[in-house]
This record gives sequence, structure tokens and C-alpha cells, in this order.
Amino acid sequence: MDISAVEIEKPEGVNVIIGYSHFIKTVEDLNEIIKTVIPGCEYAVVFSEASGDRLIRFEGNSRELIEAGINNIKKISAGHTFIIMLKNAFPISILPQLKMSQEVGTIYAATANPLKVIVAKTENTNAIIGVADGYSPAGVESDDDKKKRRKFLRDIGYKS
Repeated sequence: MDISAVEIEKPEGVNVIIGYSHFIKTVEDLNEIIKTVIPGCEYAVVFSEASGDRLIRFEGNSRELIEAGINNIKKISAGHTFIIMLKNAFPISILPQLKMSQEVGTIYAATANPLKVIVAKTENTNAIIGVADGYSPAGVESDDDKKKRRKFLRDIGYKS
């Protein structure tokens, strides 16, 4: 078995959610979640089937994000995998709804950081075995860092 790290390529300012799901219905259900919960954002939902026609299915409202999602799914090349690309929105806005979706089995990553998907190549498909999200820690937060963190969360509206 070969193991490799697939770098996720995305436009500047885009958040990515990568997960595992089990059914062709996934692409439409995830599309509806995004449109309902964060209307007005630019997005793409791309899903790779693991059986039947084995097509890469997609929905979204941004050609750029759809193309980026398709290119990344092709590189990962694992069945029943989805990638959501969001612009002008944060994953935290839809993660609870995604996790509640009947089709979603696992969320591997939800990030704007540089991202690598750790892939194991088997005889007939690839499998995601993990992700490398961002960078290793550079230290422990100081009191000033805590103030900055708390201010940031309030500035973007996630705390009051």
C-alpha cells in the first residue's frame, strides 16, 4: 500500500470542508444545507461516487470553486468523498447541519489553512486516512495573545 499527502489547492480566502459520505443523494443534500444556512456565499459541493457510474458529482454557484473542487477530488481519488469550498463564509456556520445529514459519516477537515489529505492507495481505490491542517504549534499563548483571540472572535461575530 502506498501512502501519500495530497495538497489541497484553493483560491485565496477559501475555506474547505472534506468528509466521507455514502450516497449519491449527498451532493444535493449538502447543497441545500449551504443554500439554506448561508445564502449569498460562493460555494461548491463536489462528491465522488464509489460505485455505479463512479462519477464526480457537483453543485454550487461559483465556477471557480466547482473547478477547484473537482481538481482536488480527482487528486484524492477516493470514493464517497466530498469537498465543500466556501468563499465569504466560515465552516462553523454549517458544520452542525452537515454532521446531522443522514449521508455524512465523517468530517476530516474544516479549514482555511494550507491542507494536505493523507491518502492510502489500495488496489481499486484510495482511502483518506487523515489530514494535515495548517502548521505545527509555535508556542503557548500569552495574556496578550488571549486578548487578541477574544477580540478576534467578537470582531467576526462569533462571541458577544
